[in-house]
Amino acid sequence: MTVRRLDPILVDRIAAGEVVERPASVVKELVENALDAGASRIEVALEAGGRRLIRIADDGAGMSEADLDLAVERHATSKIPDGDLTRIDTLGFRGEALPSIGAVADLFIQTRRAGAPQGAALRVVGGEKRGVVPAAWPAGTQVEVRDLFFATPARLKFLKTERAEAQAAADVVRRLAMANPHVRFVFQGEGVTSFDHLAADGDAGQQLKRRLAQVMGRDFDANSLVVEAAREGVRLTGRAGLPTFHRANAQAQFVFVNGRPVRDKLLAGAIRGAYADFLPGDRHPALALFVELDPREVDVNVHPAKAEVRFRDPGLVRGLIVGALKETLAGGGHRATTTGGDRLASLLSRPPPNPARDWDWRASPNAPQAYPPPPPSGFGEAPQAGFVPAPPQADARATMREDAAAIAHPLGAARAQIHETYILAQTTDGLVLVDQHAAHERLVYEKLKRQRETTGVERQALLIPQVVELDEADVDRLVAAAPALLDLGLSLERFGPGAVVVHETPALVRGNVERLVRDLAETMAETESEAALSRALDHRLATIACHYSVRAGRRMTPDEMNALLRQMEATPGSGTCNHGRPTYVELKLGDLERLFSRK
Repeated sequence: MTVRRLDPILVDRIAAGEVVERPASVVKELVENALDAGASRIEVALEAGGRRLIRIADDGAGMSEADLDLAVERHATSKIPDGDLTRIDTLGFRGEALPSIGAVADLFIQTRRAGAPQGAALRVVGGEKRGVVPAAWPAGTQVEVRDLFFATPARLKFLKTERAEAQAAADVVRRLAMANPHVRFVFQGEGVTSFDHLAADGDAGQQLKRRLAQVMGRDFDANSLVVEAAREGVRLTGRAGLPTFHRANAQAQFVFVNGRPVRDKLLAGAIRGAYADFLPGDRHPALALFVELDPREVDVNVHPAKAEVRFRDPGLVRGLIVGALKETLAGGGHRATTTGGDRLASLLSRPPPNPARDWDWRASPNAPQAYPPPPPSGFGEAPQAGFVPAPPQADARATMREDAAAIAHPLGAARAQIHETYILAQTTDGLVLVDQHAAHERLVYEKLKRQRETTGVERQALLIPQVVELDEADVDRLVAAAPALLDLGLSLERFGPGAVVVHETPALVRGNVERLVRDLAETMAETESEAALSRALDHRLATIACHYSVRAGRRMTPDEMNALLRQMEATPGSGTCNHGRPTYVELKLGDLERLFSRK
């Protein structure tokens, strides 16, 4: 076949396939143009999920007639004035958005520069550009995109429902709103919740705090910590959610690089690494992080939609994120989420089930009952094991000592041990319920980590060294990692073909040594790098801490309970156990008053 040059309109439609994937892609490109134009107010409106209409209006700089005529040509842009692709400090810079949109839809633009005597308008339909005409329009720009993909109808069958497309567009606007708290964003669409995020005032930190509360909710504001760090020209700011404020997916993770929302595997991996000690593998933290660095140190031109970036020094950025998040979480001390008490109060205040309402209290005690007696008032579920009639199991010996100083501590003073599993403590403005095993598990884990980082985990010699038979490949991996395993408290060496001999184990281990070695060998088979081995060792430390902590069912003395509370207050991350579960729940006096209808 002979080589021929493609028709210009066909070229534009092929290019549109890279830029205009769905209505949310159009919204992203046009809102980014409005931000680059210096807009302080941006309004977005959708019809039929964006397929019928996308309208975006701003009060930015606007365009002259000549600029408007050139703006819909391919690779025409005002955002790379010196042609230097290594220093890009704007959002939209490719010059492909407007011509690509015009190639697959009906595009109509009205604009006017501030101070210009009149505005201008231009229409592009299916790649065919009409002439620029005068228009009466205030300062700024409005872009209307109608009948998206009418020129390429095959693309319509790949779109999702109107509601799903509108939600995707709203998510795009929210992300851009988070990165620009000084700009007002208004969004309206069918099938989704409209919002109007007013421009935040104050300094940069206050603006970000208010905008994140608008977008992510007040619960996030109350359950997040300020992140601020810098290293070698890279600056990291934002807010990180407490470990107990986790989610089932990563949709509540927002990362920005030089103001650009990105979804980057390197950054996502850094976040997972920072929270590895606090969350199970199937839970994800909520956070918003902003990375700022010299534009020459990051390439934003590696993806058609500019959703991915490439750093010149990825190790520096990853290390900064991991270190800053770990330091921030450690600085949060024993804090847990503030929503635990609300959930508990909500659970306990649910109305009783229908059978309770049908029970006839006027019936004779000797008469047959159509329904069983009602459960205790205030509990909406069938009696659980803890509420089945039985001899009292709450140990109230802690109440024998009144200590006002202890009550003033954040976690208060122990008052009782319930079911030999939970510690009930009184605070100055409420009460705290502590899971004794989960709390002590975190304390032991943090102690083991500190030992490993300083002198190594304390070891004890086995009276009789134990031989463990393994595959030769597992033996090779264990022997190669012997120095690192020694820091974990495990001393071993090769013992002929297909076996190792264990001489010392961690001092806290009182269990099956063979199982410990085999589990470690299996973990190391899946993790080859040094960093992965370090994570595997931390995982083993967490397992040791879980197995050899104070167990549920152990009766504790008042002094032991108070000592546990004080250690929790002094230990970073003690608000969550090694598996991501909260170690305590706090009920304020207000929660108690609502529970008993006193408020």
